[in-house]
Amino acid sequence: MTTRDEELLARVQEMRERGSAPKQIAKALGLRPAQATALVRRVAEAALANIAPDERPVVGCWVNAGWSAGLDMAKAPDWAAADPLGQEPDPGTGGFAQILLARQERASRVTVTGFLVDVYCLGVKNVTDPEVMGSGSLTTYVPMYYSAFDHRPLPIGVEQAQTIVHDAVAYARGLGFEPAGGFADAAVHLGAPPGDRPVIGFGRDGKPLYFSGPYDNLRKVVQILERTCGPGNYDYVAHL
Repeated sequence: MTTRDEELLARVQEMRERGSAPKQIAKALGLRPAQATALVRRVAEAALANIAPDERPVVGCWVNAGWSAGLDMAKAPDWAAADPLGQEPDPGTGGFAQILLARQERASRVTVTGFLVDVYCLGVKNVTDPEVMGSGSLTTYVPMYYSAFDHRPLPIGVEQAQTIVHDAVAYARGLGFEPAGGFADAAVHLGAPPGDRPVIGFGRDGKPLYFSGPYDNLRKVVQILERTCGPGNYDYVAHL
């Protein structure tokens, strides 16, 4: 990059910070509109490159409907009210909260990260590694990500997503289970929950409930629950 290019970018950055639109920048600097737009994009990308992943703007955040079924939501009434399916006796969601987060990566690009959370027992069972895609791709990616569910996903705030994921991990650790591999890398994009967040009571009706999965070691999981919870203080359903 030449000295003139650096000076031009500095001028564009200064004008953008003052709220100037690309057309105004083009006129003031004697540039073609396309040139000004390209420079504005470069300034925005440079700014994002210096921002930590969890501080980049949130483009969208979702969770499956019915995620709150069976949880103690007394201290999070607004989140419970936003999930009416969760108030049904058996919404068919199996104690899972599937969360997808999209953050701005650069102009017209986003990074998506996903978490499959067992809110009844095991915490984070799986993560979708951070993936960069065009922002327009979200319109098809989001429905595909939630294709296993019968209802459309619910848009939520990132603070709610942070709370569900991190507090479910803490709950599971208390039972003796660690989050899935790759969680630490994905959590960098999610960020930590706020200190004054609502409290969610995990477990089905206040009690750990384990649904065995096809790749789980059923005997090992039950042995851990027997040790950490004690006989009669947990339930499990084995899928044979």
